[in-house]
Amino acid sequence: MTTDSAETTDPAGALGPTDAEALRARVRELMPRAKEDLTRLVALRSVADPRQFPPEECAATADYLVRAFTEAGLRDMRRVTTPDGTDAVVGHAPGPEGAPTVLLYCHYDVQPPLDDAAWRTPPFELTERDGRWYGRGTADCKGNIAMHLTALRALGGEEGEGFPVHLKFVAEGSEEQGTGGLEQLVPQRPELFDADCLLVCDTGNFALGLPTATTSLRGLANVVVTVSTLEGEMHSGMFGGPAPDALAALVRILDSLRDEAGNTTVKGLAADGSWDGVDYPAEQFRADVGALDGVSLLGSGSVADELWARPAVTVLGIDCPPVVGSSAAVQAKVRARVSLRVPPGTDAERARAALTEHLLAAAPWGARVEVEPESAGQPFRARTDGPAYRALGAAFRAAYGKDMVQSGQGGSIPLCNVLAAQFPEAEIALIGVEEPGCLIHAPNESVDPSEIEHMALAEALFLRSYAATRS
Repeated sequence: MTTDSAETTDPAGALGPTDAEALRARVRELMPRAKEDLTRLVALRSVADPRQFPPEECAATADYLVRAFTEAGLRDMRRVTTPDGTDAVVGHAPGPEGAPTVLLYCHYDVQPPLDDAAWRTPPFELTERDGRWYGRGTADCKGNIAMHLTALRALGGEEGEGFPVHLKFVAEGSEEQGTGGLEQLVPQRPELFDADCLLVCDTGNFALGLPTATTSLRGLANVVVTVSTLEGEMHSGMFGGPAPDALAALVRILDSLRDEAGNTTVKGLAADGSWDGVDYPAEQFRADVGALDGVSLLGSGSVADELWARPAVTVLGIDCPPVVGSSAAVQAKVRARVSLRVPPGTDAERARAALTEHLLAAAPWGARVEVEPESAGQPFRARTDGPAYRALGAAFRAAYGKDMVQSGQGGSIPLCNVLAAQFPEAEIALIGVEEPGCLIHAPNESVDPSEIEHMALAEALFLRSYAATRS
């Protein structure tokens, strides 16, 4: 477990016990309002895919953010259209002269609910159950929006008292779709993002109640593979057997992407990396993912190795006849969406090229295979030796009473690499409310309200502590 006791000491004595406890009490008082924020946000079905939900839902969510953050003390809150056609929500607030600038990031779009029948509560209705708040986006990432609002209100922004640092705010509208609108906007409008510290709030704690900075992200390389074998579907009774089955060919191709132990086996892609940070015990991981009894975890390395230091392939979807409504036919054309997560040290574009070559070469029986590239994003590793990380460690210590740990994350946030390239001197810290029990992207997503409370307090304390580094 990576800790740094030097980083848990307030560098300027800004977090005195009286000050910290006053903020703690203020945040606690604001939690009913945080629940109201999240209730309204969850009710807005902001899936940034017009094929699934009306785009007006995203527009209404963006408008809500404009109003809410204006009331919380930010200025010039507005929607800015990005190159992918979706709207980011931006704003700012001035701080004292000579204070550093902090960017607060989140995204307001959410994943689709997937299987409505698998939800124990309505996906777009915040429901309290066993002490947690359930609903799509409660954690990823509308819970982080509620965290930001609570932290800003706790600092007194809405009463006009101002903030201890210069603030910039950006909420992305298409992060879950991976269409790259905000990444393209950064070089076009750098003034919206330029800051000394960029708080990317779309991750979370390694475990509930354990303050964590995510310092490593895997990259992403997605493709769609199409397999064709016949001019059209043929009756399986009359022609099944010698007729080349496109679905069977696809199954063989996909099976070639892992060995018997479950290791990713894309030809030309190294899969033997190791992780030197926080450990992830296998039994804890089994519980976090809900592994069924008797089902083995995949890969020959440790859980941390497999999650944060090695490539991992996942079949995200297959287009073929569903069981209900299927007919007795040999399939002529099918396709699958394949995702490859790429660890730091591996170029995402090179990894996607290797994946493409592997899929083409694995085609059995002369089946025709086409591979269409989708989104790609480079892996990321944060620099953690600056004043912002020292202030963040102090804030986490005061909020949680525990030292901050550093972990990796298997997910991808391509924006981090774009920001690092555009602002090489800035410190980028990834934090948030999304601990493993949240089940982000899955049915029954939820958030523990104590994480919103503690993280809002930590953010408020960080802004005060970080301000002191320039005083």
